[in-house]
Order: sequence, then C-alpha cells, then structure tokens
Amino acid sequence: MKKENHMAWGRALAWCGWLFALALAVPAHAQNVVQSITSSVQGGAEVVRIDFAQPLAAVPAGFVVQSPARIALDVPGASNGLGRSSVEMNTGNLRSVNVVTAGDRTRLVLNLKSPTGYKAQLQGNSLLVSLDGAGAASPAPAATSGTATFAESRNRESQPIKDLDFRRGPDSSGRVLVELPSNQVGVDIRQQGQTLVVDFLKSTLPEGLRRRLDVADFGTPIQNVTTFQQGDRVRVVIEPRGQWEHSAYQSDNQFVVEVRQLKVDPNKLSQGPGYTGEKLSLNFQNIEVRSLLQVIADFTNFNIVTSDSVTGAVTLRLKDVPWDQALDIILQAKGLGMRKAGNVLWIAPKDEIAAKEKLELESRAQIQTLEPVRTQDFKLNYAKAEDVARGLLGTGAAGATRILSSRGSVIFESRTNQLFITDIASRLEQVQDLIAKVDIPVRQVMIEARIVEASDTFGKSIGARLGAVDLRGTSPAGATPGYGSFNNQRASISGSYDAVNAQVGALERTKETFNSVNTSFVNLPSSGAGGFPAANFAIALFNAAADRFLSLELSALEADGKGRLVSSPRVVTADKTKALIEQGTEFPYQQATSSGATSVAFRRATLKLEVTPQITPEGNIMLDLDISKDSRGETTAAGIAINTKHIRTNVLVENGGTVVIGGIFELTESETEAKVPLLGDVPVVGNLFKNRQRTSNKQELLVFITPKMVAERGAIR
Repeated sequence: MKKENHMAWGRALAWCGWLFALALAVPAHAQNVVQSITSSVQGGAEVVRIDFAQPLAAVPAGFVVQSPARIALDVPGASNGLGRSSVEMNTGNLRSVNVVTAGDRTRLVLNLKSPTGYKAQLQGNSLLVSLDGAGAASPAPAATSGTATFAESRNRESQPIKDLDFRRGPDSSGRVLVELPSNQVGVDIRQQGQTLVVDFLKSTLPEGLRRRLDVADFGTPIQNVTTFQQGDRVRVVIEPRGQWEHSAYQSDNQFVVEVRQLKVDPNKLSQGPGYTGEKLSLNFQNIEVRSLLQVIADFTNFNIVTSDSVTGAVTLRLKDVPWDQALDIILQAKGLGMRKAGNVLWIAPKDEIAAKEKLELESRAQIQTLEPVRTQDFKLNYAKAEDVARGLLGTGAAGATRILSSRGSVIFESRTNQLFITDIASRLEQVQDLIAKVDIPVRQVMIEARIVEASDTFGKSIGARLGAVDLRGTSPAGATPGYGSFNNQRASISGSYDAVNAQVGALERTKETFNSVNTSFVNLPSSGAGGFPAANFAIALFNAAADRFLSLELSALEADGKGRLVSSPRVVTADKTKALIEQGTEFPYQQATSSGATSVAFRRATLKLEVTPQITPEGNIMLDLDISKDSRGETTAAGIAINTKHIRTNVLVENGGTVVIGGIFELTESETEAKVPLLGDVPVVGNLFKNRQRTSNKQELLVFITPKMVAERGAIR
C-alpha cells in the first residue's frame, strides 16, 4: 500500500514538473526572448512596454476578445525569458499579462478590466502597446487592432430608418429592434463605458423616431434607449445597468441588439455563461485530493487554502476540460465546498462551510446589537418626509417591512421636509440608497376632455279649418235665416250649438257672438313645429248680400333644426395621482325637516372630470376616467329635476393621441293623424277634414379624451 502511494506521489510530482517545464521551455530554434514587461501612463494613455532581447521584424498580429476582455498578440520566433508565465499589473485598465510559449511562437495576453482597442508600434528592442480609453472600442488598422464594424456600408445614398422598437426577450433580456430600409446599411456597434452605442452608417432618422424610450419598468438590464441623428449616421445609445453582456445579429432588413443580465456568483471562479477557464488535461490514479488541488493552484495562479478535514484520494482522467469545470468536478466528487475572496480559494467540506457561515451571521447579528448608532439628516426635494418616515418604519401600507433596525428611529419635520434618522451605519447607507431612488420628480400628464352634444330636429304639420255662418237674421233687413225644408220647416248650419242658436235668433246675441272658433265645424289646424307657428292660407265663399259665408283655412309648417354644444375641461396632474375639475350650478329647493319645518337644500348640475393617469413603460398612458355632464331639467312638485350624462371607464391611450371613450345616441320619431270620420277618408277632398303631424328628434353625446405627457413646464398652457 505504501509503495502504491509512493508511486502515485511520484507521478503527481512528475506531472507538476512537466507543467512547470512547459511554461519555461524555450524552443531550440527561437532566437528572441521576452525580457521584461512594464506598464505606464504617457500623455493620458496607458502604455504597456514589452522588452525583447532583439528588435522585432514587424508589429505582431493580434486580436481583441470582448468577454472576457483581452488583447492577444502573437510574436513568432520568440520565447519566455521572464521565469514565470504571468505578470500582475493592476494599473488602470490592465489587470495582468500572460506569456505562453507554444512551438515557435509566444502569445502575449493582456487581461483587461473592460474591453478596449489598442495601437501597437516598435521602438528599438521594445514593443509599445497603447490602450484606448476604458470602454472605447474604436476601429484601428487591421495590423494593430482587432476591432471592426458589424457590417460594412454598401449603400451610396443616405436612406431613412423605418422603425425602432423595444421588446422583452426570454430570461429578462432586452431587445432593441431596428427596421432598416435595406440590408445594405452599414452598422457599427461598440461599448463606451456603461453604454452601448450602435451607429447606422449613411442613414437618416425621421422626426417621429427621434425620441428617448424609458424602458426601466420592463425588468430588463436596459434602462433607456436614445435615438438621434449624428452627422450622416443614425446613433442609438443603449443604457443598461448592472453587469451585462450583449449580442447583435441582422436578419434581412431587421437588426437586433440583445442585452442580457450577467449573473454574478461571488463563489464562482469565472463569470459568464458556462465555464471559461483555460483548458487542461489531467490523468491521475489514486492521487491525494490535497495534492490535486495544489496542481490546479499552480496552473491557475490562485491561492488555495485547504481545510485540515479535507482528506482522501481520487482517480480521474480529463482531457481538454476548462480548469474551473475540472475543479467543480473534484469538489462534487468529494462533497467539498468552496468560498472565494479575491484570488484566494478556501476549500472545505460543505458542512464545515455552512457551520462557519452560520457562526459568522450570528456574530454579525450580535455585533449589530452592540454597534454604536449615529444620527443623520436627509433633506427631501420631492417626496413627503412623513410618507417616507412611515415607509421606513413599516407603517406606510399593509404588509410593509420595517427597513430600520430594531434600534433605529426616525423623526420627520414637515416644515422643512427633512428626516432625522438614528441607526447603525450599515442601515443608514441602505436608507440613503432608498431615498435616492424614491426622492425623484414625478412625471406629469395633461388630460383634455371634449364633450360634444349634437342635436338634429325635424317637424312637419299640415291641417285645415272649415266653417260656415248665416247672418241674415242679424242683418238690418231682418231676413229669415237658414234654409227651407219640408212642411215649411227651416234648418241652419254652423260650427257650435251657440252659433246655431244665435243665427236663428234663439239667443239675443250681437255679431260679436260669432267668431272663428264657434263657427268652425272642422277645426284641425297645424300646431306648428320647433316653437314656430304654422303658415296659413284662407279662402271664403259668400253671397251678394254678404250675409252667408263658407270659410276654409289651410295651415302647414316644416321645421328643421341642428345644434351642437361643446364642453372642454382640462387638467394637469402627476403620474398615478387623482385629479378633479368641476364647474356647474347649484339649484335651491325646499325640503321638509324632521320637526315639520322646511329648509332650503341645493341640487348640483355640474360638468365634472375626474381622472387618474398612469404612464406605462412604453410611453402610453392608462387613464381611469369619471366624466359627468349634468343640466337642469323640468321643475316638479318635489323640486328641480337634473338631467345626467355619466361615463366611468378605464382606457389606454398613446401619448398625444385622441380616443372616443363613449357616446349616447337618442332617436325619437312620432307621426300623428287626426281626422273627421268618413269625410277624412275621401280621396283628395279628405285632406280638408284631417290634421297630420310628423316629428323626428336626434340627439348624440360623444366624449373625446386627449392625454399628453408634460416634458417641460412651458408645455403647460
């Protein structure tokens, strides 16, 4: 057994020696040697100086890697003479430089903090590599830089961008979609600091697409997307937050930029999707776990601290596997856990790590109970101090959580809108971050309502009056009235009982006794329409003595009326804040009290607009509306009646757009006919014995709503 252990140790040491020899090996035919690597700042630019034993024949070819951020240069016919494969720098944007020799060439890998471009030039026996500013990925000549445009421009004339939109993709990723006029448009995409800049070469931007999209509420890394014209190109600036990565692709005329959240695990050795460590091969039989961890430490330049409880051996064979994946395989095989602090790895059994973390949390909680408290004042600009104080104490809403510690307290001062908070230092930092996010100006919305009441009336009325009178009995000659009949009997005709008696002398009446009412036996005149009297035409037949009359009157009227009443209330309010504007009249009326006396009460007839706006992430506006239009109705014995028109709804409207939220249409039609039986049914002549009326009344109520976000104070007029 002991012999087998010695053999295993021998193989492990031999393998370690092979790795060390590989890192320092110098090919026999290599003529040049890397002697030193230094970094400095010259003229505001960071310069990496690599000294060789002999001058280089030409600038080495290289390329740039975005994730992880690296610059790689291949030097043919050179070897590593530093005595180590990695040089720590930690200056500016440069983390370290790896020197790896393979065959007849040496690769210099500059590990950066953020992607950037570079320029390389020769100076004597040295190679000078100048790094661009952090986040700038400016194109450079192919011999000295690996950056290039996404797609070369092939269009000769500037073409307008068709559309730009934003979508939420899977895994909470944000997508910016640009509709190009053709697939010949050149595209250049680069990262500048914490922003992503996309340029569309030889393009123009229509006025409607020059905007800034606030997409923070979509829950993606992208916060804002700004589009504007920059010379002969259209520039789209994407502003993500946190740690993120991006990808871009074009399909025919559609260009898509996708930004994904880069989930950072502090216990993971390398960030990003999957395993990104350099590949290695391991082939061991029954090797001690502690020795195997030391081999990985020598390969990765990580400092590994192994717990005393880590024991046992492992047999494994891995070929071309990333070293971080190999380490995970070893830890899982032996039930071990890992915690990372900088470039130091602590490896121990999972139970031991969990127990230690529990003790640390308990110790931290005990320290908080003993940690001294201090008082800090916060002056608020937009939020109310009282509301923020309630939120910190967890009393602002049902289910709210207390943010301050059990020892913390808060005092608000409404006059100066200030908070005075007493708590431990860590909680005060959390409160400061919270107030910075809450104390911000609220966007405002102007809502305009147009209430249109239209009416269309039509009326038609036709009628006739027919009457007769015999005045021979009242004439100075005293002739006999009436008409002769059988047996010397006579008859008289008129429009009423009194008129007939007056004609024959049964009643002592004068000529003033007769009028157009009591002498008409057909009295069906037109009643007029629209408040206007009817037009009349009359004709009378009489004898030569002018003592017998037959009178006919025809009346007719046709009325057509149109009207429109427009009411336009408008109000400005903050986002998610209810607003009310009201105008009208209060009408008094009397009502009985419990004691039996009467008192004066008022009934309101108002035009009211009550609205609560909510601005959506894509720039539209959600409106919770309550609109009423009242007017005075008829007066009854119980008081004044109120005619009401009321709309309550919730609608989504685009910014500056107009929508019809509701309408009421009323149509009233009536047709009446009054006639003398039998006589009114006679063709043509029957029209003298009837009255006909026809009315049509149309009323329509429409409500238009126009919301508009107020970007500046000058927009409120």
